[in-house]
Amino acid sequence: MNNQTLEKLRQMRLFGMHDAFKTSLENTIKEKMTQNQFVSHLIHSEFDNRKNRAVERAVRAAQFRYNATLDDVDYTFERGLNRNQVERLAAMEFVRDHKDLIITGPTGTGKSYLATSLGYKACQDGFRVMYASTAKLMSQLKISKAKGTILADLKRIERVDMLILDDFCMQPLDAQSRGILMDIIEDRHQRRSTMITSQIPVKNWYDVIGEKTIADAVLDRIVHHSLRVELFGESIRKRKSKSENAYG
Repeated sequence: MNNQTLEKLRQMRLFGMHDAFKTSLENTIKEKMTQNQFVSHLIHSEFDNRKNRAVERAVRAAQFRYNATLDDVDYTFERGLNRNQVERLAAMEFVRDHKDLIITGPTGTGKSYLATSLGYKACQDGFRVMYASTAKLMSQLKISKAKGTILADLKRIERVDMLILDDFCMQPLDAQSRGILMDIIEDRHQRRSTMITSQIPVKNWYDVIGEKTIADAVLDRIVHHSLRVELFGESIRKRKSKSENAYG
């Protein structure tokens, strides 16, 4: 009877219940619970299993460059990173409110790690996330445009709750990239949240984007009403290396 129950749970893809029930047969968990408690235990196990699998799918779909979580964010180095601000961002209200977030600072100060950590938290909270190196995304979308599939790709980007554009403005944009960037920003403006990391100060973005009309339009949408995290200082890796050498 128990084997039949396990098989039916597996066939119904109730894997959380399956594992919990199987575990109960191997120990004394069931005997320590009332019938109602045991049913509740099975339901909670199924719920947790489904939630964990959903998070795993969301993380895979996001295609993060790093494995990063907020628990591992380092606050010991002075770089302008405020724990209270990060905790407020981690509540994801800015995503629910469709606000943008800009993280700037010199190379090695942890911009991408922080962005990925917040992106991972968004996945845990049930949001759809897409991480992309800005330059690579522009190249991919240029190819899509040549193939005639760019509208479908832009629609996919428009639908994600959080778009992370990493290493923004690392190099001047050509005319085609400017147009694509304008389409992305326009589609998402006040509808979805966009997170941007850049080692180029915001005041210099105008020159990197280039053409005046598009630069004005893009910056008007993503800068003036965005939340900001401005990091500073030397590369964390360099500082850690110096610290290790000092004690070595």
